[in-house]
Amino acid sequence: MGVAEVREAMVARPRAAYLPPEVSARGDDDVPLAIGYGATCSQPSTVAEMLTLLDPQPGDRVLDVGSGSGWTTALLARVVGPSGVVVGVELEPALVEMGRENLARAGVDARIEQAVPGRVGWPEGAPFDRILVSAEAQEVPASLVAQLTPEGRMVIPVRGTMGVVRRDGDTFEMRTLGAYRFVPLREVGDP
Repeated sequence: MGVAEVREAMVARPRAAYLPPEVSARGDDDVPLAIGYGATCSQPSTVAEMLTLLDPQPGDRVLDVGSGSGWTTALLARVVGPSGVVVGVELEPALVEMGRENLARAGVDARIEQAVPGRVGWPEGAPFDRILVSAEAQEVPASLVAQLTPEGRMVIPVRGTMGVVRRDGDTFEMRTLGAYRFVPLREVGDP
């Protein structure tokens, strides 16, 4: 997936349509915007970088961890097309509802699931070709790596850097890029 495809998806699925009314006028601003419940909708340049690194392809099965308002879920659905599958998973119940409502209003063929206590991701839908994580981890969660296909890829912020994880059978390798700040990756029950 190149820059042109990312740009096309962002034009087709504008961020403003996935934001609360009080911040929707700032949808084109290249800044993270608060969407409530301690969550943000990441700035467009960061999302573009993450999607380019993730490199989803038409027909891929994609997991969107920390789906928030549903914007990245909608972008991913646009890229993988009707032959692909996109599942968002979100911890905060009110954001699950917001994301679902946003996807339904936009007619996006994807779904958002409520995070399950004590685990990260959506193992019952695994394996996934790609996993996008929009929250910062302290280390790469083995449970998410296990949800990738044997040659799958995950983009995840880890300790202030952007990590690109590539699974190779039972092992994985990660390369890191630049400095990034995200809300922390939490499991249900974390404060």
